[in-house]
Amino acid sequence: MSLPSKTVSEIAELLITTAREKLRNYKPETNHMPFHHRLLGKDRYAMFSFIHSMNTTFGMSIWEQVAVILAKGAGNYAERQYKMLGEVDDETEELIRDIHYKLRKGEAAANKIYEIEQIRKKISRGEAKEDPDSTVDLFMKIGDEENYFDITSAKPNMKEFVALKLKLLRWPGLRLSQDENIKVYTRLAIPYNPYHPEPYERWTLKGLYDLENGEILVGEEFWNSVACDDIYEDLLEVFQEVGETLRDETDKKFVEFRMSGEHYP
Repeated sequence: MSLPSKTVSEIAELLITTAREKLRNYKPETNHMPFHHRLLGKDRYAMFSFIHSMNTTFGMSIWEQVAVILAKGAGNYAERQYKMLGEVDDETEELIRDIHYKLRKGEAAANKIYEIEQIRKKISRGEAKEDPDSTVDLFMKIGDEENYFDITSAKPNMKEFVALKLKLLRWPGLRLSQDENIKVYTRLAIPYNPYHPEPYERWTLKGLYDLENGEILVGEEFWNSVACDDIYEDLLEVFQEVGETLRDETDKKFVEFRMSGEHYP
């Protein structure tokens, strides 16, 4: 395993602590769902709800925390839920909306570097204040380049992709309003490819994002990028080993779910 042992230990500890807390404190929803319970079984529905709760936990924080551990393990600065302060003036806001509109209409080809440079030339100095788009899932600095990631779900719909693109255009505006000379890049990260082994080719991506310049990083690309190394298979192995460590505890919880449904009419 090429991951540093310290990085492996930190990720494993994070996963074990999070999973055990969920196993210890999770209570099945008490909503009265007679149709679901009779069709699927109350015990099976409880298992489904637990797994769904775990998925929510991953989406809310685990991916971000693992990414920070990997980035720091590679010697880079990283922070999750980073607050990007800045202010986009009206003229730059209009430019950003125009770029976004033309991309949606297919009147311009996505070119991330060119888009950022347009914003750099237009932006005015602004106050260092919070904006509705200020929260960044993952901030990582490699050398003198600042990378800002929005980590999203595996299958965003068209409206979500469109809204995320606008956010990725506004972030450079916020940052450059504080330092117009800074090297800044904004990206969308998708933690895994649900279409594996086929490539991730959602029709919603076409024309909106600069795929050639890594505006979207999916699965292996994302994890290798934040770790600055080819570590994807090693990362999967860490998850596998933690899963085996927790297997008995997880099975015990599922037995509780089965028992809870034995007398359900």
